[in-house]
Amino acid sequence: MSFDLTILGVNAATPAFGRFPTSQVLHVHNHHFLLDCGEGTQMRMADFDIPRHKIQQIFISHLHGDHVFGLPGLLFSYDLNGRQTPLDIFSPAGLEPMIAAQLKPGGYLSYPIRFHVVDTQSPNLVFENDSVSVHSIPLKHGIPTVGYVFREKPRLLNIRSEQIAAHRLTIPQIKAAKAGEDVLLENGQLLRNEELTLPPAPLRSYAFLTDTMADDAVLPHIQGVSMLYHDTTFCDDFAENAALTMHSTARQAAELARKAGVGQLICGHYSSRYRELDRFLVEAGEVFDRVMLGVEGSIYHC
Repeated sequence: MSFDLTILGVNAATPAFGRFPTSQVLHVHNHHFLLDCGEGTQMRMADFDIPRHKIQQIFISHLHGDHVFGLPGLLFSYDLNGRQTPLDIFSPAGLEPMIAAQLKPGGYLSYPIRFHVVDTQSPNLVFENDSVSVHSIPLKHGIPTVGYVFREKPRLLNIRSEQIAAHRLTIPQIKAAKAGEDVLLENGQLLRNEELTLPPAPLRSYAFLTDTMADDAVLPHIQGVSMLYHDTTFCDDFAENAALTMHSTARQAAELARKAGVGQLICGHYSSRYRELDRFLVEAGEVFDRVMLGVEGSIYHC
């Protein structure tokens, strides 16, 4: 089953060098989640064949323009396409009146929007469905900001196909075995569950921490995640700027990834000071060896 990240926009503050402001889509099983919605998001969706009609939840980290200015256009497009299904938007306080002011001149939308205010002072479970749970994490930035951690929910055991054929297992028996039960056959033979099943694949997880200073306070919440996307706005040459603007350097993000023992680190939210991005990979790689550059249109597998 899918647990894939597609980066739509990876630049900080403004578009530059062909890079768009922050947005990305996480595909978990049959669900598509939009994370932030910078300028040009729906254009990038078209560029990278993202099925925007499948997005039912949007998660916003904070209200700086480069993370939300693509939202009004996307919402209007949904209306023009006759969307009927509700859309849930999670964000720190203040987004609803901002969007309402932009939508008011156009009248009512064809679908309901449900705004959910996310607490920026403490971590919380903000959403869950049958496949995934989503927790918010307070981040250190110039305005109230949160990160989000997506964790795959436990799956059923895998049934051994050869055992189905060997014992002519029925659908109810297969379901019982996948749920961890032993199976009693009609002839009185008891099949132990461990004979019938294999463990499910390891659970996957993704942490989205953009626009933040590197902060050890997040470590308990991202420990061991499969994949971490972390603010790497600057390299070492602008470390002072990172501190002043409450962002992180590639090296700082890598140090956090190492401490958290994550599976892989994705760099992103690049300052427009940098045309070329290889130095981010080099500096982060000096600290943590499982680093990738965030590149628009690339798909990352947890």
